[in-house]
Amino acid sequence: MSCSPSATASAALPANAAASLDATYGKIAWRLIPFLVFLFVLAWIDRVNVGFAKLQMLQDLQFSEAVYGLGAGIFFIGYFLFEVPSNLLLEKIGARKTLARITILWGLASMAMAYVSTPTSFYVLRFLLGIFEAGFFPGVVLYLTYWFPAQRRARVNGLFMTSFAIAGAVGGPIAGLIMSSMEGVGHLANWQWLFIIEGIPSILAGFAVLALLPENPANAKWLTDAEKTAVTQSLAAENSAAGKHVSFKEACANYRVWICAAVYFCVVSGNATIAFWAPSIIKEIGVKGNLQIGLISAIPFVAGTLAMIWNGFHSDKTGERRLHSAIATLIACIGLIATGMTLGNATLALCALTLAAIGILAAFPVFWSIPAAFLAGTAAAGGIALINSIGNLAGFVAPYMIGALKTSTGSLSSGLYFVAALEFLASFLVVMFVKKH
Repeated sequence: MSCSPSATASAALPANAAASLDATYGKIAWRLIPFLVFLFVLAWIDRVNVGFAKLQMLQDLQFSEAVYGLGAGIFFIGYFLFEVPSNLLLEKIGARKTLARITILWGLASMAMAYVSTPTSFYVLRFLLGIFEAGFFPGVVLYLTYWFPAQRRARVNGLFMTSFAIAGAVGGPIAGLIMSSMEGVGHLANWQWLFIIEGIPSILAGFAVLALLPENPANAKWLTDAEKTAVTQSLAAENSAAGKHVSFKEACANYRVWICAAVYFCVVSGNATIAFWAPSIIKEIGVKGNLQIGLISAIPFVAGTLAMIWNGFHSDKTGERRLHSAIATLIACIGLIATGMTLGNATLALCALTLAAIGILAAFPVFWSIPAAFLAGTAAAGGIALINSIGNLAGFVAPYMIGALKTSTGSLSSGLYFVAALEFLASFLVVMFVKKH
């Protein structure tokens, strides 16, 4: 599987033209990435705030850890079923309408979580949340291919995917603050206020998408005609290059798509673990108070943010994808094993969890530069969504297995070891099936 970037478009240009093209891509990044990061932070917070709600919700509703694990994970079943159709629809009707629809509907579903009362209603709303959010992440990955050529995508993906880490860094303290200050207000529990307060911004953001997000470079009012032409021609030349798969049928028949899906399944298992279980892990090592748990849970994500940005930039600089992916997932494996072994020591366990987050988050931007190197057009739309939807089934498997193992063993350690094994498998698959060049 080829993973080296294509020859840079700017390499064949005079120095002044190359500098101008670099400036154009810098302008695009500054216009698009902060807003897309903001949207994904909202999506991520609404997806994983159930991990903080769990600290009180399970007691109030008399749910077991297994019920929570199934409900947390069933989100990804809905996500899996509707992700490919959503991305194919995006290619037909455009990013603005698709991303606006997704954002508004997941905000409404998140707010409805405040009124969960039975395991069935918990499962149904989490399933609906997955359906409504389906297509957002792969949609953005596809959308960025409309703007940036392959050799720039790892760093751009890295900048966008800092949203994972930023959401963890800001989401924890915000959730802790809401749950600490809203108990009993208006006859609602603190976890109910958590869902309501964090769902409202998503609805508003959906309308902002319609007003602020251009479909492609040709529609960007803030680009000059010369800049639009340069970017459009560069992307057209790249997408017509030999070896690019352009139909969804071709993508499905390509073994590299399925290897990517398997690798991503393993990577996402770690991400789902730190997203849904970090508050519980931090509580288990002895931290008391919702606000304190929220603040401390931000530490692994801050470290992961830095690792994600560095790994994406360094991968683009060197043109190397294979080792940047494999080493990251190996670090995640080591960190998860160490977390399970040190749950009795708060300091060591937090350090180990931070190491796991560094490895998990650093793997994402480099990974997504791999399928974009051999997919274009409808193949990119469907292939990226297919990889993401299959990979995100780990978001169902990992929380459910951790919850089930904790229920049966009384400890989180066995579940962490299970996820660590998947991270090791990701390293193995990358080393075995991703070629050096």
